Amino acid sequence: MLDFDSLFSFDGLCTRLLALIPLWLSLTVHEWAHAQSARLLGDDTAEALGRLTLNPIAHFDALGTVVLPLLGLPIGWAKPVPVNPTRFRHGMPAATGMVITALAGPASNLVLAAICLAGLAASGHYDGDATAGIVARMVASDFFRRGLTVNVALAAFNLLPLPPLDGSRLIDRWCPEPLRPAWDRLTSLGGPGLIVVLVLLQVLGLAPFAWLHKLIAALLAMVL
Repeated sequence: MLDFDSLFSFDGLCTRLLALIPLWLSLTVHEWAHAQSARLLGDDTAEALGRLTLNPIAHFDALGTVVLPLLGLPIGWAKPVPVNPTRFRHGMPAATGMVITALAGPASNLVLAAICLAGLAASGHYDGDATAGIVARMVASDFFRRGLTVNVALAAFNLLPLPPLDGSRLIDRWCPEPLRPAWDRLTSLGGPGLIVVLVLLQVLGLAPFAWLHKLIAALLAMVL
């Protein structure tokens, strides 16, 4: 459920502002992976528009990168990278190429999650000054914990087969023809429909992301 009390408290606001840092970094890598995979397939549209970059500003989206995360929703997104499937080379079918470019985003978050998991496990080892060691471990552990949480959440959320998430490309590619009209109607709702459903579920306290919290807790239990 949305916790507005923590949002408007100083500690709660600081906590959520700090959480934006790993979120922005992760979303930036996510969109860069989309752009890079498209370029490797022959489409340089994103590159020409300055989106093949690790500069977070190029991928900024006010709603997905600031508003919803600050409200406490465990989701977020950056400005979508443009992909032109007609420019894929080597005879790559458009639908197949779109699946590859779509999955590159969640795949990059899984790589980042693995790095954060390893970093979290290693952050408990420090051979320097005792005081400095405590501070270093606290800072490193907090950063890697947030990074792990954000990237697992982004990967799992984006793999949901719901438009316009990356996972919807799998359904779009292999949707049976009899179901195509219904799928196209669902796709036409786009992001606004998805946001309304997710926010409504959160407000009603139905915890649509409870499974994500359990997954992240299990990963943290492996190293803590």
